[in-house]
Amino acid sequence: MRRRLTYRMFDRLTNRRETGVSDEVLTEYTDGIAVLTINRPEARNAVNRAVAEALAAALDELDGRDDLAVGVITGSGGTFCSGMDLKAFLTGERPTVDGRGFGGLTQAPPSKPLIAAVEGYALAGGCEIVLACDMVVAAENARFGIPEVTRGLVAAAGGLMRLPERIPYQVAMEYALTGAMMDAPRAHALGLVNRLTPPGDALDGALTLARAVAKNAPLAVRATKKVIVSASQWSAAEEWERQGEIIGHVFTSQDAMEGARAFAEKRAPNWQGR
Repeated sequence: MRRRLTYRMFDRLTNRRETGVSDEVLTEYTDGIAVLTINRPEARNAVNRAVAEALAAALDELDGRDDLAVGVITGSGGTFCSGMDLKAFLTGERPTVDGRGFGGLTQAPPSKPLIAAVEGYALAGGCEIVLACDMVVAAENARFGIPEVTRGLVAAAGGLMRLPERIPYQVAMEYALTGAMMDAPRAHALGLVNRLTPPGDALDGALTLARAVAKNAPLAVRATKKVIVSASQWSAAEEWERQGEIIGHVFTSQDAMEGARAFAEKRAPNWQGR
């Protein structure tokens, strides 16, 4: 049964801040950003069924609320996520949500942008969660890997499909077949990581990136992500028509008019998401 997230609201200065707590996933919503923290530090944030359900619920919240523009996912205790909880796996538990996949997101990421803030290790399913995100900010000492073959398993939560899309084919094949770990500087050089930060600063770096996204028009941001995610599936003959189906309403929106007015009046726009 899906856990219900409860929320506590309060004001801090002029910023509306809202937090929620479940046992396994901590959430905070402020300034248009949803911060989701996997909270099992004693298990290196390994994903069990409860984590998957809580993440799925929090991502539904992200997509369903007009006041939220972008999400950030991270882990507590200095580690992002060590993957599937193998102890729970041995008891027959599966850390997936129907229709959503591993961790409640690898099969069906949110329609709004999602940024991974990585400290420590992002391994196996943890790396596959990173690969399901749209952008990645990592501490310089972070490590990535899909070592499932070393445990008699397969990186079946999107790792084998997404890794060759993010980095060169031969490099992806080497990491997938050897189970070796990739350090953050190399991940950055290969394009898997957007920004590097000093250790301990990955979340701050991700929030800086998230704010740069959240200040933009929400309809335009959501449509832009959808085009980028979908375009690789379109043929050359249909790509302009398919793009038009996604972005047409943006050009006739109130926000499009507001953007033009704000530019002409030399002021910051006031987006309505309509």
